[in-house]
Parts: sequence; structure tokens; C-alpha cells
Amino acid sequence: MRRLEQVGIVGVIVALIAVPTAYHGWPTSARGNLFTALLLASGLTLVWWRTHPRIVAVVGGALLLLTTLLGSYGWFPDTAFAIMALLSLVAALGWSGRAAWGATAGLTAYLAVVWLILGERNEVPLIMFTVPSFLAGTVLRLRREAADELARRSLELEEERELFAELAVRHERARIAAELHDIVGHAISVMVIQAAAGQRLVERDPVQAEQVFVGIAESARQGHDDLQRLVELLGGTEVSGPDLSLIDEVVSRAARGGLDVSCRFEGDREGLAAPTAHIAFRVVQESLTNALRYAPGAAVRVLVNGSGRGLIVRVDNDHAIREHPRLSGTGHGLIGLRERVQEVGGQLAAGPVPGGGWRVEATLPNGRTRTHRGWPGASRRA
Repeated sequence: MRRLEQVGIVGVIVALIAVPTAYHGWPTSARGNLFTALLLASGLTLVWWRTHPRIVAVVGGALLLLTTLLGSYGWFPDTAFAIMALLSLVAALGWSGRAAWGATAGLTAYLAVVWLILGERNEVPLIMFTVPSFLAGTVLRLRREAADELARRSLELEEERELFAELAVRHERARIAAELHDIVGHAISVMVIQAAAGQRLVERDPVQAEQVFVGIAESARQGHDDLQRLVELLGGTEVSGPDLSLIDEVVSRAARGGLDVSCRFEGDREGLAAPTAHIAFRVVQESLTNALRYAPGAAVRVLVNGSGRGLIVRVDNDHAIREHPRLSGTGHGLIGLRERVQEVGGQLAAGPVPGGGWRVEATLPNGRTRTHRGWPGASRRA
């Protein structure tokens, strides 16, 4: 296609210069032939207008200026003004930005020199065949630059969209991993503790051992139900929003699993935003799981306080009074929990307390969405 265009340009230049000159009468003098050759060469530079527009504008304009200097030795066909128009168009296309202003000044100076060489005549053709084409080239260049900029922005947006999609997938995978860690880790920890107790009781107290194994089955069913809810949530099924009653459930299950745990609620309990209630539940669940793993036999105290502007969830456990089972965690439980607390604008602190034991305390924004109903402070020993 490019080669066909170049052949077409050569044909047009020959038709504009050579044919009218031959019809008028080909020059017989050396300077007359030089005049016609320079005119043809000026037009033929347009063959490279796509690849070297600046060189074409400068060289073609210079050759055309030489024909003006030799004007008395040759015949200038009127059709040659089309070459001047095309060179002006290429000059407008060749420079952009601040350089375009320089090209405008250069064209103005060029026309002034040609006008002076011609003896202050023929200024109307000069203006008619340069200024409109230069303005048209400027418009085309600006449209091309705008299209290139839009294409570049579109590519950047597409890359950003792919990056955001990748980050969203990573975030979702991390969220799912955290949920699975909480669900599976807690259920397995309870079952392992209960299984170890059942092994010790199976010969000494078969009745109590049977109760322990019933607790294992209940923990397994509860873990299965939690996983089913997670699957439904990920599948887009509407699942009722969590509330602080889930803390009651997890505390009760831990107590039935042999953990010495107490739970106390203070302040407002109603109207919490679902994300806040969910994080509060996960704080208690992760803390009880760690107590089962690393502090067997220790008393655990859970406090949920919604009396201030935020919701405070605190879980304290004493030091272990029995050898803890060989049940190690992944090491990412508290790290992932801290990240999720921070996502909702809260803070999490975890560490040892004086006198032995461990404390996990989360401060969460309450995110209440409706008028709250308080309830008398209650303390329950599980």
C-alpha cells in the first residue's frame, strides 16, 4: 500500500509539472532545464512525507525557493502551486507542541522571502496556497495527537483495570483463606482437644467419654454448617447478616468442648453493622482457638463492650495449667485478624499480660445504622 502511494505521488507530480511544461514548451537552455528539474525535485520529495515529514518540508521548500531565484530562466506552471500547498500541509504535520509555533514562524518568514524575490507581486496565490493548507495540516495533526492520546489513555486504563482485577482476586483469595482459617482452624482445634480428652476418659469414664465424642460430632457439624454458609455467600446466595449472638454460640461450643470460659456483654448490643459484628465474632473465635491450642485448662474471659462510641472486644486467658497438645497453628491467624480489623477502621492489640496469660483486644467502630436498644449488663458463666 505504501509503495502504491509513492507511485501515485510521482504520477501526480509529473502531471502537475512535466506535462504542463512539455505542453508549453520544454526549456532549451541549461538554466531552464535546471529550473524545471528543481521544480520536479521539490515535488518528488513528497514521496517520503509519511516517514520524514520535517526533511520533506525543509528540503522541498528549499528547492522551491531555488526555483524562485531562477524564475527568469524557466516557466512556472500554475499547477505547481499545488506543491507549495502540499509542502505547507506536511510542515504543519511535521512539528507538534512548541515546535509547531517555530514551524509557523518559519513558514511566515519563508513566504516573506518568496514575496520579496518575486518583486512584491503575486502575494494572493502565495497566501491562498499556503495558509489554508497549513491550517488544515494543523487541524489534522491535533486530531491525530488527540487520537493517539486517547489510545494511550485507553491502554493505560486497560492495564489499570487488569491490575485492579488482579488485586481484587488476590484480596478475595486472602479473604476466603482467612475465613477458612477461622472456620476450619477453630473446628479442628476443638475436635483435637476433645479427642485427646476422650482418649483419656474412654477407659476411666466411658459415659463422660461418650459425651466428649458427642461434642466432637457437634463441632464437626458446626464446622460443616459454617463452611456451607461460606460457600453460599461466595456463590451469591443471600445470607442473613451476622450479629453478636454468634459470640454466644462460639463461647457455648467452646465451653462444651472443655474450655473454662466466661462471657460478659456491656452497653448497646443492637444495631451493629454486619461487618463490625462479623469481625467481633472472628476476634472471639480466633482468641478461643488460640487459648485451646496454647493454654489448655486456663480460664478465659470474654468482654464485649458497646457502651462507648466504638465496640471493644477483649479476650483474656490465664497461663496454661496443663501441657498443651501438639497442635500448632499457621502463624497467620493474628496477622490476618489484625488486617481485617484495620480494614473496618479498628485496631487490634495482642500480647502477654502481667502475671502470665494472654490478651487480645480489638477496638472497632460500632457502625450503628438505627436506634439502639440497650440491655442490662449481663454476666454469664459458661
